[in-house]
Amino acid sequence: MGSECCPSFLMVTPPAQPQVNIFTDSHQQTQFAEICNALYERELMTLAQQPFSNISLLQRKLGGLRHHIKRAAYHFIHHSGPLSVDVHNASWQAKQSASCIAKKHDPAKVSTWFSHYARSGLPVAIYSNNMNGEHLELDSIDRIDIENQLLHGNKFGWFNMDGTRTSQETATHQPTYSNATQQLLLRPSRAVFSAACCGHTWNHKGRGQPRTLTLRELLLSGSINWKDFR
Repeated sequence: MGSECCPSFLMVTPPAQPQVNIFTDSHQQTQFAEICNALYERELMTLAQQPFSNISLLQRKLGGLRHHIKRAAYHFIHHSGPLSVDVHNASWQAKQSASCIAKKHDPAKVSTWFSHYARSGLPVAIYSNNMNGEHLELDSIDRIDIENQLLHGNKFGWFNMDGTRTSQETATHQPTYSNATQQLLLRPSRAVFSAACCGHTWNHKGRGQPRTLTLRELLLSGSINWKDFR
């Protein structure tokens, strides 16, 4: 009786998975490192100037710094929108308009846009006008009050759907942040977000010196959908 042949199994070693590389070339890697260095220098200087009575709060901020800075640097390197990158200063660059874009604020258009597209986490731009001049600042929506047609910015608080500030007479919600004589929630657009991301400012003479964005704003700038802003 012939012996039965047992099927033989060939052990095949799967091919090694290629290492994930977020850089397409060494030039990008160099830029990434330079941006990280600029952000570290800036953030450590900011932390050094803040009075911390709670050491654990400082430890938490320092602990999360590496992650946040790498995320921000990644957004700079892989930006596919209309902005240019200043690698040395870790900032966005774009041509500045002669006057603030907020002058074109149209409450009806703002209300229509946010009625359709407002969502939690949506990056937005807030116009601020005070004695030092005008500028736009990035924020994000974290609450929506459909019944009263209100939107809440994570930093700047409550706004009406048309972009104007809420008041005691029109709503029970009170603004949680206000150090400006005027603030408006602007309808997202390329011009609005470009000005906000680049830190453009204006004063009575015209264009002012760009302001430095906070790390929080830089992270928000990386979440902007430049195709339709939704």
